[in-house]
Amino acid sequence: MPLLRFDLVAGRTPAELTALLDAAHAAVVEAFTVPDGDRYQVVHQHPAGELVVHDTGLGIERTRDVVVLQVTSRRRSQQQKEAFYRLLTRNLQEQAGVAPADVVVSIVENSDADWSFGHGRAQFLTGEL
Repeated sequence: MPLLRFDLVAGRTPAELTALLDAAHAAVVEAFTVPDGDRYQVVHQHPAGELVVHDTGLGIERTRDVVVLQVTSRRRSQQQKEAFYRLLTRNLQEQAGVAPADVVVSIVENSDADWSFGHGRAQFLTGEL
């Protein structure tokens, strides 16, 4: 936890995907202070015509390297979220060659009762986590 869902245009190599996922995970660990082993990531790759990401009137030019990231997480402070955005774009640029203009993030918050990590139990509620 958190759960990261990446939507990308198809065509990245396995090494490029690994760099992208590692860069995002490092940002999560630092910004949200989660354990390094707390890693849940899902990648969805789409044909170019099936991923439409406009600039919302901000004048942001996107390339085919665009990354749309949805983060599902317990509540995080505004400071943690802003740190995550900064760390994520820095890491993605430095480690995966993704320009900051190509990174779109949405954080969806939920509560402890909304997570089960296996065995049909809500581990945050049972005290296992």
